[in-house]
Amino acid sequence: MSRTMRAAVLHGQEDVRIEELPVPEPGPGEVLLRHEAALTCGTDVKVYRRGYHARMLRPPTVFGHEVAGVVEAVGEGVTGFAPGDRVVAANSAPCGACAYCLRGRFNLCDDLLFWNGAYAQFSCLPARIVERNLLPLPEGTAFRDAALVEPLACVVKGVLDSGVQAGQSVAVLGTGAIGLMFVVLARLRGASVTAVGRNASRLRRAEGLGAAPLDAGDGEALGRRLREAGPGGRGFDVVIEAAGQPATLEAALAAVAKGGVVNLFAGAATGTTVSLDASRAHYEEWRVLASFHHTPAAIREAHRLVTTRAVDASAFVTGEASLAALPAVLQAAARGGDGGKTAILPWRA
Repeated sequence: MSRTMRAAVLHGQEDVRIEELPVPEPGPGEVLLRHEAALTCGTDVKVYRRGYHARMLRPPTVFGHEVAGVVEAVGEGVTGFAPGDRVVAANSAPCGACAYCLRGRFNLCDDLLFWNGAYAQFSCLPARIVERNLLPLPEGTAFRDAALVEPLACVVKGVLDSGVQAGQSVAVLGTGAIGLMFVVLARLRGASVTAVGRNASRLRRAEGLGAAPLDAGDGEALGRRLREAGPGGRGFDVVIEAAGQPATLEAALAAVAKGGVVNLFAGAATGTTVSLDASRAHYEEWRVLASFHHTPAAIREAHRLVTTRAVDASAFVTGEASLAALPAVLQAAARGGDGGKTAILPWRA
């Protein structure tokens, strides 16, 4: 008789149901993972609100993508892992052979394989993820901390892309979990950081992590106010836009100093446009870029930061809940929430 498991199945817009599904069997190269902790994510909240993800998900489907657990079983040909191993998995793996992979642009892989299924008691990890982006965990690393590796890897890449260095001034627009991770990583690199947001409790959390808080208020003249808040009133060396809203995108471009970098990190809605002062960009030598997703190297750096406790993962995970409570957790996050992540514990009653 086949085993069953509990899983959260997305059926459509704000329609998530906890169901009994068969426990999958690992095929060649695959690993059956017993989930010990899965983290909620802003992307998952968007999926919940929209009822799908254009690139990755079509309902009905199990979803979620930040997870850590224990190897339950391995498929034929798997040699690097064995039942009982503690591991953390990334949610994607590049092909390694396309033109972008050959240039080292693994996040832009033409055949980037995405995986979802964290909100369940078990899942089968595809062979390519097992081969390229499944990493062991030391005994001392908690599963709920380890599950932060995937989102932290995206921020690792964003910080590297932006060239954050010691002595620079950095502004981070957005004080959700991603924005707070930017605060911590920029501070680790020796930069001074200003965090911009509207939520007072989130700003206090940013301040506790070493950032100077700046209340965005109603967004009126935010770019000018933020520029004036930079050293000497000249703006910031690096501006990270981690909110994905038209007003904050415009403010980010207004707040950058001469010779500075603007990273449009957050995923804005399709069709979102911003105006750019081309003359100022030219004479002040801005660089405007965007960072997408992560790479195997970024995953490994995030793994190092978490497992050595160079980054305190608990600063970003503000609660725990059972799998049964996931629909309510996502609903609360869709209405605002505290900006922190919730650790979903699939085996909790």
